[in-house]
Amino acid sequence: MFIKLSPLCLLAYVSCQEGNGTHQNDIGWTQAVAVSGKLTCNGKAASNIKLKLYENEIIIDHLMAEGHSDSNGEFKVSGSKNEITTIDPKLNVYHKCNYNGLCYKKFTIKIPKDYVNKGKEAEKTYDVEP
Repeated sequence: MFIKLSPLCLLAYVSCQEGNGTHQNDIGWTQAVAVSGKLTCNGKAASNIKLKLYENEIIIDHLMAEGHSDSNGEFKVSGSKNEITTIDPKLNVYHKCNYNGLCYKKFTIKIPKDYVNKGKEAEKTYDVEP
């Protein structure tokens, strides 16, 4: 079934979606998550490592936030998204530790769902340090 909306109806729908993020709307709940840690390479701080926080989707993942590790290898990334079901967050880490190729290597850290809360701000942080 396909429903065609006029631009006026679409504008009215979008404006009704604005709010403080703590309520349910037609497209789900605003949910937040945060992740922090310290990255090292060969025992030394891994600085300026690219980090991307995604909500894992079936077809195309949704980017919620991105950042970089600091000069000590430390980072904290947080983001939020509206979703009907509990979001499935993951952190992608792009690095060149022990790698000299043209592109970056990537590894993914899945964030447990018990670190997801309703609202635009994360209430607790998943720490990935060993």
